[in-house]
Amino acid sequence: MADDVFKALADPTRRTILDELADKSGQTLFEICSRLSMKHRLGLSRQAVSQHLAVLEAAGLVETRREGRYKFHDLNTAPLRRITERWLRPDPPGPEKSAP
Repeated sequence: MADDVFKALADPTRRTILDELADKSGQTLFEICSRLSMKHRLGLSRQAVSQHLAVLEAAGLVETRREGRYKFHDLNTAPLRRITERWLRPDPPGPEKSAP
């Protein structure tokens, strides 16, 4: 599961898509393409953006829902929380340890 998340996050375009969904969740493919083009000057085809969204969805970082003929994309941060919980643990009480 974490491998899919790291693979999805490795691509800068996918990170930009996640940034846009963090800014405004519930966007359609058209809205995402428009924001990538206008705000980030990324000239990607709808098919390319759709493929990036499929990778993000497979990793669990994006969830989709259909309402009528529209498909909305929402950011899901649960996979990121699982990663941080794996390595970022509360510091134990006592003196701080320095890294070797």
